[in-house]
Amino acid sequence: MFDPVIAPSGTLLGLLQRGRGDGTLHALTAPRPEALAALNHCVLRDPRHDWQVENRSLYYARLYLDLHGELDAIETHLFGAEDVLDPEEARTGLALSVLGHLASYGRRDALVLLRRYAASGANWAWALDELALRDDDAGLRALAAPVLARFPADAEGEAELAVAVRDAFEPRPWRLWAEDPRESIATRVRTAQETGSFDRWQRQMRPSGPRPGWSVSAVFKWAQQGVERGAVLHVPAARCLAAVAAPDDRPEILLAARAGTEGARCTALRYLADSDDPDAPALIEAAVADGPGPVMEAAVDAFERMRGEAAVERARGWAHRPDALGAAAGRVLACRGGAQDSDLVLGALRETVRGEGPDAPGLWTLVDGAGRLGIACAAPVLRHVYRETASSHLRGRAARALAATDPSFPTGFGVECLWDCEETTRELAARYAETGDNRVVERLRRLAADPAEEAEVQTAVRSRIGPDGPAV
Repeated sequence: MFDPVIAPSGTLLGLLQRGRGDGTLHALTAPRPEALAALNHCVLRDPRHDWQVENRSLYYARLYLDLHGELDAIETHLFGAEDVLDPEEARTGLALSVLGHLASYGRRDALVLLRRYAASGANWAWALDELALRDDDAGLRALAAPVLARFPADAEGEAELAVAVRDAFEPRPWRLWAEDPRESIATRVRTAQETGSFDRWQRQMRPSGPRPGWSVSAVFKWAQQGVERGAVLHVPAARCLAAVAAPDDRPEILLAARAGTEGARCTALRYLADSDDPDAPALIEAAVADGPGPVMEAAVDAFERMRGEAAVERARGWAHRPDALGAAAGRVLACRGGAQDSDLVLGALRETVRGEGPDAPGLWTLVDGAGRLGIACAAPVLRHVYRETASSHLRGRAARALAATDPSFPTGFGVECLWDCEETTRELAARYAETGDNRVVERLRRLAADPAEEAEVQTAVRSRIGPDGPAV
């Protein structure tokens, strides 16, 4: 999948792509055809940069309900020729998740589409998982024959079936089919279940990688073998090193951190940083100065993991460096610095936004730090990040930081956040949004009554609305 093209944040499409609460509010006041066109664009062309962690499906499903949206565009997307040409689950996953939520809200047309796609679509396993949570036993049993027909009745087909059963996210359909009155179906599924269990047992009996009793040099050698075959192993290797290294191994580890192979050097730096070794900062600085790219990156990551006061003191000295280590120093202060470091954290936040934009990876830590330290002067930058970032998770962090730094949050972004795509952001808004706004009171009541809403959000809502009405 190519990175999605995100429209400007001031447009209806851009708001919906970002999953912002204002997207729903604008869509409900826009001409219905325009709103539905933007909504379909988002569902059919997943706008998330990380579709495995960012939430959009419930957000879009609720908007389909509010707009009384038809599902013709989703049907065309699912059953077109492209489903055969591009079977990657990222192409259809969002649409199937939206259908799943709509089915849970009682949309019969969404349930029918899921059943059809599970029977004939390329991403059938995802559709089956959605149905496992929402369909009745009869509906699931009707899918047994078409799903099993995907697997030829030969050795290769049975092996593929065993993998599908073993890796199923929701086991309910397979359990039903294992008890199917049709012996041909029940026997195949039970055999596949037994094979999958045996495969899992075999993997557990044949672990790969380090064993107890390995030496420090053996761990370094294993890490370097990973580099040579393109696998990054220095993180697990550092954990192994913590298990096998003795005090008299320290000279060998320090030597590896200064001049070892790439795998050994990365491993040693990580190990020394995790143990807050007093020599770690100097070795990290040297690795950033003379190491190849992977070693430099590993050194910067290792420094950010250090927890001791010595690391914080070193970060104060490095925060003005115009390189990766200086940027890491700003993030260390954001995580573990004190009030005296507010100016350095604010400077790092501004510089990161200015130089890398509102979606820079380093912003997550800096935004959290601005909120943790209560840096009121950071509010304008945090508002910019909130508006412009394409990451709904980063926007949620910006909202949390604004709640701690911006007095206008309860009557501004805090209201919008009640319609946000991320449940953690809705929970924050439920605790902060000013209930003097009639929209807030109505939204809180709707969230409290919505069976699809997360329990944490509903708990926050109920803390604001008592039996006699909204809290003052």
